[in-house]
Amino acid sequence: MSSLKRVLSVVALLAMVVAGSGLSASAAPFNQGEAKCFDCHKAEDTVWKATKHATSFREIHRKPEVKNIITAAGGDANMRRNEVCTACHFTMVQANASARPAATTGPSCESCHGASSDWMALHNDYGGPTAKRETETPANKAQRKQKSIAAGMIRPDMLYDIAGNCLSCHGLARPGIAPETIAKMIDAGHAAGSSFELVRYLEGTVRHRFYPPDVTKNSEMTPAEKARMFVTGHAAALVNGASVAGKVNNAKYEETRKKIETSARAALDAIKGQVPEAAALLAEPTDANARKLVDAISGKDLTAQVGALLPAKGTYK
Repeated sequence: MSSLKRVLSVVALLAMVVAGSGLSASAAPFNQGEAKCFDCHKAEDTVWKATKHATSFREIHRKPEVKNIITAAGGDANMRRNEVCTACHFTMVQANASARPAATTGPSCESCHGASSDWMALHNDYGGPTAKRETETPANKAQRKQKSIAAGMIRPDMLYDIAGNCLSCHGLARPGIAPETIAKMIDAGHAAGSSFELVRYLEGTVRHRFYPPDVTKNSEMTPAEKARMFVTGHAAALVNGASVAGKVNNAKYEETRKKIETSARAALDAIKGQVPEAAALLAEPTDANARKLVDAISGKDLTAQVGALLPAKGTYK
């Protein structure tokens, strides 16, 4: 699962196939909106409300270059109804499975953690209707996590999958949008995306790490955690860029792709001597090889190898 959006595309396709066969099929998972998360995650929601993800959707359509970008993208001239635009700039929320999706907010909780219609109830089940998080048993917690993931939730510790979702908008390979369309949009003034780097973004204004033992503190990652995040993000970026290599004959698009690849290869080159899986990924940039690398660096301290490459705090987004 390199990106939830890819998964949802597959789910939708399977639903169509099953429908045509006369078999029954459940509806594809849908976004319920950040308000569904607010009751249990007030601190995280407060952080989100101060980010560009939460605020930019109110004014982005007024930018002078938007008209040319939408023309290049094709489709509806209204950003909130244009599927190329809504894929990244909005959260398309539904009241229920049969309701029409509406662009109610910018990118929000489900943009990163997956459409919640199938996993929300599982995620909130601490062991029965009267159970609370404070009294949850370890066995129920483990089962709750497994069931939520199986239902489509992308948990914070699934960092490679989080990175994949980030790159489904900040990268060049965007599910459901042809590379040629992205190239036309870049020529029309759309940001290319070569500046995206996982530590710079996730440790910036969007950071929402309210974890035990002090759930009131928005904790920074340790240097070792940042180093692993840095490698993980570049592994995902290399795979994302490799998937569209050679697919577009466009100078700006290819220049962006090469910048992303160069940065990713520099990060992985720094650790390939200590982590053979990095060398394997460099030789063959596939999702499977990237996941092997992420598994291999779990718990490792790579600051000696990549610490000098980490972005300075002053550059955090």
